[in-house]
Amino acid sequence: MSPPTSTPSGHNSAGPVGGLADSLAGWPPPVLDPAGPFAGSISTLSWILFAMGVGVFAVVLMALWVALFGKERLRERLGGSKAIWIGGVAFPVVVLSALLVYGLTLTRNLTAPPGPVAMTARVTGEMWWWRVDYLGANGQPQLRDANELHIPTGRTVLLELESNDVIHSFWVPRLSGKLDMIPGRRNVLKIQADKPGVYGGQCAEYCGGPHALMGFVVVAHDPADFARWMAARQARLQQPAPAANTRGAQLFQSTGCAACHRVAGTQANGLAGPDLTHVGTRQSLGAGILPNNRGTLIGWIGNSQAIKPGNRMPPYTMLPGEDLQALADYMQAQK
Repeated sequence: MSPPTSTPSGHNSAGPVGGLADSLAGWPPPVLDPAGPFAGSISTLSWILFAMGVGVFAVVLMALWVALFGKERLRERLGGSKAIWIGGVAFPVVVLSALLVYGLTLTRNLTAPPGPVAMTARVTGEMWWWRVDYLGANGQPQLRDANELHIPTGRTVLLELESNDVIHSFWVPRLSGKLDMIPGRRNVLKIQADKPGVYGGQCAEYCGGPHALMGFVVVAHDPADFARWMAARQARLQQPAPAANTRGAQLFQSTGCAACHRVAGTQANGLAGPDLTHVGTRQSLGAGILPNNRGTLIGWIGNSQAIKPGNRMPPYTMLPGEDLQALADYMQAQK
């Protein structure tokens, strides 16, 4: 699969949504098409292991052929304790030792100390979505989001990985390796994208329920575009929420949405569900499984259980269609 070519604009127009090829239309995400140095070393090692596997399989087949169909004289030449020691002990020890040293050398960039990083973000696994906090210089969250991470290209980004419930595993295969998110423990992972694009990810550790529908999206911007994106997000936090006097805003409070979700600049400050302050600009819905548009928003609000069975959002099938549309319009206005 070719890498995404559209440059994210921070708005869910047709262009960026089309870039969700990794996480939606092209599911599962390509695991051997690296888009950064950390994924590149893993991909190289994977191809070497595949090649060695093919080579070992060929040797086994050849030995089997000799054992079954080889002439007696050939079997005598290849038999004996000498062949056993060479083929069964010396050869595996030499090859596997060389592979171990080479593999550790090749992937040392994954475990080396982080050094200078462009930014640090904390990603927390939830059942079954991702809480995202962009951390300031003091290590405290300065910007909240969910199910989507924005990063600058060409620079290392440090992720602090945690879990609030069960073991999850964070994996964006084109940008880095996978790493478990364990309750009560903070693991650290480095990622980097070499070019702008939208990169899909997935929880790689079975965590119950709709685990297979726990996707993730990383949006990589060129550094100047990322700086503008971050400035716009931080400016939004200092302003009242858009569409505050609409029917959708009233429904958001009265139907119980505000008890689970937060929208900055309003009284909605729930923490049980994803932060919706910027939901109108997200690439996807439902933790990376749906493109974000008015139709999918209406369907998700109305009955998310029909789309992602077992998630923790109750269905709102009792709401009339016009109310669902008003709620969707209010969500789309949150940018």
